[in-house]
Amino acid sequence: MVDYRSAAEAPTEAVACAHDSGTPARAEILSVEKAQRMAEFFGVLGDPNRWRILSALAQGELRVGDLAAAVTMTESAVSHQLRILRATRLVTYRKRGRNVFYCLKDDHIFNLYQEASEHLDEPAED
Repeated sequence: MVDYRSAAEAPTEAVACAHDSGTPARAEILSVEKAQRMAEFFGVLGDPNRWRILSALAQGELRVGDLAAAVTMTESAVSHQLRILRATRLVTYRKRGRNVFYCLKDDHIFNLYQEASEHLDEPAED
């Protein structure tokens, strides 16, 4: 993060900002309540094991045992993480007989995972 002490220290060249069309923003600023919900949502994503679980589920649905093997965690630990991810509506499940299959909740979650992964793969700008 760059901290400019004064406007004189800011770069003079044009910087392309995401969604910068040169016109005032049309979207409203988040309400305090929605900002709080978003902070809690992204707080859940602050755990690297949850990201590994999401990355495995981005490949397709998996049973707990297969998911545990894929991310090299115990089934108990994966089940605990899945409960948190379900409560935040990041993953869902379906039962088929005695098997429970987990998958990403919807395309929003898949896209969030993909965008974050691609963003981190971009070269850093100086």
